[in-house]
Amino acid sequence: MLGEYRIEGRRASEIAASVERGVGTGALEPGELLPPMRELALTLGVNPNTVAAAYRTLRERGVIETDGRRGSRVRPRPATTARGSIRVEAPAGVRDVSKGNPDAELLPSLDAALAETARRAARSPGMYGEVPVDEEFARLARAALDADGVPDGPIAVASGALDAIERVLSVHLRAGDAVAVEDPGWGSLLDLVPALGLRPVPIAVDDEGPLPAAVAGALRDGVRAVIITDRAQNPTGAAIGAERAAALRRVLADHPDVLLVEDDHGHGIVDLPLFPLAGVVRHWAFVRSVAKAYGPDLRVASLTGDAETVDRVLGRQRLGPGWVSRLLQRTVAHLWATGAVDPATVAGAYAARRDGLIGALERRGVEAHGRSGMNVWVPVSDETGAVTRLLGAGWAVAPGARFRMAAGPAVRVTVSGLSVRDIEPLADALAVAAGPAPARSYG
Repeated sequence: MLGEYRIEGRRASEIAASVERGVGTGALEPGELLPPMRELALTLGVNPNTVAAAYRTLRERGVIETDGRRGSRVRPRPATTARGSIRVEAPAGVRDVSKGNPDAELLPSLDAALAETARRAARSPGMYGEVPVDEEFARLARAALDADGVPDGPIAVASGALDAIERVLSVHLRAGDAVAVEDPGWGSLLDLVPALGLRPVPIAVDDEGPLPAAVAGALRDGVRAVIITDRAQNPTGAAIGAERAAALRRVLADHPDVLLVEDDHGHGIVDLPLFPLAGVVRHWAFVRSVAKAYGPDLRVASLTGDAETVDRVLGRQRLGPGWVSRLLQRTVAHLWATGAVDPATVAGAYAARRDGLIGALERRGVEAHGRSGMNVWVPVSDETGAVTRLLGAGWAVAPGARFRMAAGPAVRVTVSGLSVRDIEPLADALAVAAGPAPARSYG
């Protein structure tokens, strides 16, 4: 227990900070058992209630977990250890297909939009006390949602999809609540949930999205929220079809008090139809980031939902940043209004690379997944070995550990930077690296 690391402090905040320092430096490893509260209190010469308060703070921050008489342990992947750090740095001469970035050549020019925004700002600079959501942005965002069958609701704006999801979870849930998350799923989200003091519960996915039986099981076990990606799921490329959406809606309808959060970050880069799930539970939120289609640095996401949820988000936002820059909102609105991105063209470009790689792998007897978006998920028998072999072959891929909880080992390949000439050499390297067919697929 703890080895040579010594927890210090007289106040609850100091004790909690000492444990977090140990986790952050690696002196306290994931899974390591912490001393019983009374034992640590005796060692430090403090009241047991002080240690209890420190442990409670650490649980709320997602640093430790407590399992009754088995005691408190450092989380297997504590919030202070970001999944983003599980990466492979590409040395000189190695192609990097790990980052998850869009193809810069497919992003629109911002010149005209920024120039028009600047002209408007010169005539009427934005000031305190104005409405947080630009009128034109809200109108265009709502029109696009209406066209896709998303239920009616007010519009809010966040600084990207993760910011929007964090705000929705924060206004509805309390520390210790369980949240169903896709497995494999977005690594940043898998970090965010425990960082908020919430407990992630993995739900398996296949090419059509979350498995209804897995969602039903998580709901029976008492999760308070479910987060689902509609299209271009990261890392698997899953996209929810009509039948899967109907099945998920039936499952959710039996639990009307659960919070549903949908992430449609693939809007603008996917040509598959949207089948939204909202409308069967009381509290819901639907999030659309512009990052993949218009540029990650714009940091804008639209958010709609039931009136109470959106009102809570806007109210809490007013006490923090106040609003997302209306200059950025107007820039995005101009891009939308002028049709700066043709989703069919962008989706077609990504599909050609994605389907080309999946087809090449299939010819080599290698399982791969990527129904939509810009990533391909390749199950492997030995993840560390596969990443190492690929690096030796000149390719840096993303380790699957960044994206999974209970799902089997795999690697993620981002196709946005690939050319037609890259497909066969990369497929050759992946076929060698993947090894024998793994016993478990990602679904």
